[in-house]
Amino acid sequence: MDVAGSGDCAAHGAAFSRHRVPQNINSLTMAMGELKRVYQDLKVRVEREEKLQKMMCTTEVDAWFSSVEDMEKEVNQLLAKIDLEIQKKCLGSCCLTNCRPSYKLGKLIREKTAAVAELQSRADHFYKVAVPSIRPAVDDREMPMKKPGALDLLFDMVLRWLDDEEVGSIGIYGIGGVGKTTLLKKIYNWVLERNSEYDVLIWVDVSQSLEMEKVQEQILSKLDVPDYKWNYMTLEEKAVEIYNVLKTKKFLLFLDDMWKPLHLLEVGIPLPNNQNKSKVVLTTRSQQVCLQMEVQKMVQVECLGEEEAFALFSSQVGEDTLNSHPEILRLAKIVAQECKGLPLALVTVGRAMAGKRNLHDWQRVEQQLKRNQSISSGEENVFQLLKLSYDALGDENIKSCFLYCSLFPDEICCDQLVELWIGEGFLGEFDHIHEARNQGGDIIRRLQLASLLLDGMSDKYVRMHDLVCDAALRIASERKKEFVVQQEQVEMIKADQVEKWKEAQRISLWDCSVEELKESPSFLNLETLIVSCKLMSFPSGLFGYMPIISVLNLSKNFELIELPVEVDRLASLQYLNLSYTQIVKLPNQLEKLSKLRCLILDEMHLLRVLPRQLIIKLSSLQLFSIFNSMVAHGDCKVLLKELECLTNLTEISISLKRALPTQALFNSYKLRRIIRRLSLQDCTGMKGRPCG
Repeated sequence: MDVAGSGDCAAHGAAFSRHRVPQNINSLTMAMGELKRVYQDLKVRVEREEKLQKMMCTTEVDAWFSSVEDMEKEVNQLLAKIDLEIQKKCLGSCCLTNCRPSYKLGKLIREKTAAVAELQSRADHFYKVAVPSIRPAVDDREMPMKKPGALDLLFDMVLRWLDDEEVGSIGIYGIGGVGKTTLLKKIYNWVLERNSEYDVLIWVDVSQSLEMEKVQEQILSKLDVPDYKWNYMTLEEKAVEIYNVLKTKKFLLFLDDMWKPLHLLEVGIPLPNNQNKSKVVLTTRSQQVCLQMEVQKMVQVECLGEEEAFALFSSQVGEDTLNSHPEILRLAKIVAQECKGLPLALVTVGRAMAGKRNLHDWQRVEQQLKRNQSISSGEENVFQLLKLSYDALGDENIKSCFLYCSLFPDEICCDQLVELWIGEGFLGEFDHIHEARNQGGDIIRRLQLASLLLDGMSDKYVRMHDLVCDAALRIASERKKEFVVQQEQVEMIKADQVEKWKEAQRISLWDCSVEELKESPSFLNLETLIVSCKLMSFPSGLFGYMPIISVLNLSKNFELIELPVEVDRLASLQYLNLSYTQIVKLPNQLEKLSKLRCLILDEMHLLRVLPRQLIIKLSSLQLFSIFNSMVAHGDCKVLLKELECLTNLTEISISLKRALPTQALFNSYKLRRIIRRLSLQDCTGMKGRPCG
């Protein structure tokens, strides 16, 4: 309807309000959506370079990321301002008294749309997104060294062997926690920063489980072999692919934490020789592994001498603390001696005592160590030292978060870890998920500062040293909180073994199979079940005997095709993750999970059916993620409407394909402002500028 009035301003304002505002808002939201898609794609590319190639983001790209984040805030503020105007019914009907402000808002929208488009165009010129890392590509917090010592002598020795054309393989061995990985990281970083000799550097975390497929994947990721090409290959086919690439290259392969021999040719690794001039460097606790691998040179990493050990311990405690009382320095030397020269113990205990200026704290630790000394073996002594670091954490929630990390034998993504903590209730109550994420991030950093957690392949992942993990599991057991962690070493878990777990509080199963259960055992104390195995289905009735479970993580069960309908009996469930499964349809019974806070359905490529009225009945839901899943590629308007009705929802991640659901998402102010990850495809036909 036209608005009567005199003057160009009124006429222009009426026309603008009626015709231009909706169109320009669509253009802005579409432009911002496209920018976020480019941002997300570039982030993934950078993260891949950082994680797999041990590189770091370029300054130019990092500055662009910051600009996009700032732009998103500005756009959200502008859209919120427009929403407020619309609520006042001034833009919709063009009140003449507010004609000038409306025109100014319209101008701001157009200017902001142009700025967003310009920012996106800059991404087209990022031909290089990462460069070799100047800082250590692999974190060396496991054993910081301040002055030259035994480790430096070993470092120089290994470098000389690397320069020797007659040496193709090198073994580094020593007891756990002595600094083998630290030495290997130092060598890796030195070569990385100065490398002009090798075509490719490859770092592989082998670990106790020695999973051939994971070893191959770490190697393939460094060879720029497209995922689609090897995702469905057999182990033998992957070995051929690796061999065909590496046989044409001069490579340097680092194999960390080997517990048993690895047959290089079976993996696809050409044997180093004088012709290819490639080399392999490995670490292991066992000299026998070095002999079985037939390394040409090997060296033992031994515990530190008394002087060097106290220097390392002092660097962690801090001079101010050591000098705060005359007796503290004497007691510090006694405590350091009890660490028996083991770097892991020196660092963790030293950091636990940092800032302790009360003499009583030092006397208590000394007395505790003396009591244990008479009954302790070397292994027991290490446990008691690590327990000191655990006790020093103080806060019970942080202690619970630390013990929880022992459920993961390999590294874990920090984001996923925090989401699990949310489901467990470790992070308390909060108004918005980002508050919990911040709190969880603070806890991870505190555990890292205490050397109880180490960085993984990138700063987005963390891991536990295996000695720390063993200590955590024992502490949990002593606190009457039984943790069951089962890895690949046992190919088939027998039914009678499962029966023994009935008192367990937390269970995690990794890459193993479970024998068919004739009867479903009762897990009356179970709060956490993490299963990443070869399951196609669950025993009938199993979920009926888990009355207090709060976390169920079934992600990466690549053969799981259905979820039992008995899932509705998990009345206490707060976290459910079905990512990377083959489930086609979610059961209607999920609607009974009234306490569910986190529902994660990422990368479910066969998921076709989300029952109507399912999501809307999950009234406690705070986090919902359905990223890169098939169901999100259909008409998701109903799903979006249900999400919009959830009053507690504060974070969503979603992939959309087609114009109508994408338009519906952008038209919802509530959903727009709680998006964490968004992927858009094929948005042609939308009003405003298309995004695909």
